[in-house]
Amino acid sequence: MEQNLTKKVWLVANEMGYGHQRTAFNLRELAFENQIIQADNYQNIPLKDKLIWTINRNSYYLFSKSIDVPIIGKRVFNFFDYFQRIEDFYSNKNIVKPTLQTKSNYFLIKLGFGKHFIQTLKDKNKNLPFVSTFFTPAFMAEYWHYPGEIFSIVCDTDVSRAWVPLEISKSKIKYFAPTKRVAKRLEKYGVKKENIYLTGYPLPIENLGDRNLSLLKERLRQRLLNLDPKNSFQKKYSFFIKKYLGSLPENPDHKLSLMLAIGGAGAQVKASQTLLEGLRNKISKNLINLTLVAGKNLTLKNYFLANIKFLKLEDNFQKNLKIIYNPNINNFFKEFNLELLKTDILLTKPSELSFYAGLGLPIVILPPIGSHEILNKNWLIRKGAGIESEDLKYIENWLEDFLNEGLFFKAAISGFLEIKKLGTFKIIDILQKI
Repeated sequence: MEQNLTKKVWLVANEMGYGHQRTAFNLRELAFENQIIQADNYQNIPLKDKLIWTINRNSYYLFSKSIDVPIIGKRVFNFFDYFQRIEDFYSNKNIVKPTLQTKSNYFLIKLGFGKHFIQTLKDKNKNLPFVSTFFTPAFMAEYWHYPGEIFSIVCDTDVSRAWVPLEISKSKIKYFAPTKRVAKRLEKYGVKKENIYLTGYPLPIENLGDRNLSLLKERLRQRLLNLDPKNSFQKKYSFFIKKYLGSLPENPDHKLSLMLAIGGAGAQVKASQTLLEGLRNKISKNLINLTLVAGKNLTLKNYFLANIKFLKLEDNFQKNLKIIYNPNINNFFKEFNLELLKTDILLTKPSELSFYAGLGLPIVILPPIGSHEILNKNWLIRKGAGIESEDLKYIENWLEDFLNEGLFFKAAISGFLEIKKLGTFKIIDILQKI
C-alpha cells in the first residue's frame, strides 16, 4: 500500500462463490486488526445463524451446479434465477417494489438473524465504518442499529433490487458502484444520489502497482507482445502504446499464457477437461502455458490432476501446466493475483472477474450462469474487452486465428482504456475522510 491508512473499517464478506470474498481481499489493508470478518463464519456465531447461512450457500451452489445436469438442469436453474433477476434497464416496469428475495431476507432478520453478529462488532468497536461486499450484512447492520456509517460494495456490472433495503427512503446505507449502470440503477431503485459513490471495482493493488498503474502498464507491455505474434498490430496502435506505455520491449519475458478460472461453486468444471484436450498438443510441446484455477476446492484439484494424467501430460505439470489450489482462501487469492502478472488471456464465466479486464487482460467469456452474469457478459462485449468463447474442443484452431486477427490485442487495449481501474484507491480515499 502506498499510503498510511489511519482509519480502519469493519470489512465484511461471506462465502457465496468467490466474488464477495475476493472483493474484500482486494481491500484487506483497510480491515481493522487486519481481519476480514466473515458474516457467515465468525467466532461464536449462533447455530441458528450458521444454519441459515449454510442453507443459503448450499442452495446457491446446488442451483449453480444444476445447470450442467442434462435435460432438467437449465429449467431448475432458470426457476432459481427468476427470483434474483435484474429487470431490463429501459423498461417501464416498477422496479422500486421489494423483491421476494428482499422480503425473505428481512423476514429472517426480524426474527433475529444477524443480531448477534452486529452486537459483537458494536461491543468490539462501534465507531468503525461497516463495509460489506454483500447486501445481507449491510441490511443486518442497519436493522440492528449499528451506529457507524454502513457501506455496500457492489460486485457486478449491474445490480438487482435485492441489494436495496425494504424502506429505501429511510435507509442510510451507502454504495460503492463499480459502473455508471450500477449507479443509475441504484437511483432508479430509490437510493439517494448522495449515498452513491461511483468508484469502479476494487482491483488488486498487487496487480496495479500504484495510482500511476506502474505495474499494470509494465505487465501490459509484456502481454501485448504475446498477443501480437506476427507484429501486425503494434505499428497500427503505436499512438496508444507511446501515449500510455512508452514503448514495448523487444521480447516477452514469458510464452503465451492462458488461465482457466472455475468459480467457487464449481460449475462448468467439464470445461477444464475440454480445454486440456483442445490444448494437449501445444502443452505437450511446451508451446504454451496453461494455469487451471481450483481455488480452495480439493475435489476440483483432483479432477484436474486426473485429466492431466489421462491425457499423459504429467511431464508438463509444474512446468508449463499449473494448478492454483490453496485451502486458505486468502492465500489462494494471493497466488491467483501473482499468477495473473504473467497471464495473457483469462478464460472464465463473467463473474466479478469481468472487472479484471481493466488490467489490460482480455477475457474469453465462458457461458454465463445467472442473469447478473449475462449482464456482465454484455458489458464486457460492449467495452470490447471480452470475446465469447468458441468450442473449447477446437481452441487450438480458433486461438491462433484470434491472435492473428488481433482480437486479443485489441481486447487488452480496450479493457485498459474503457474500464475503471482506480476503484481500490477511490474507496480507500472516501473511507479515510469519514
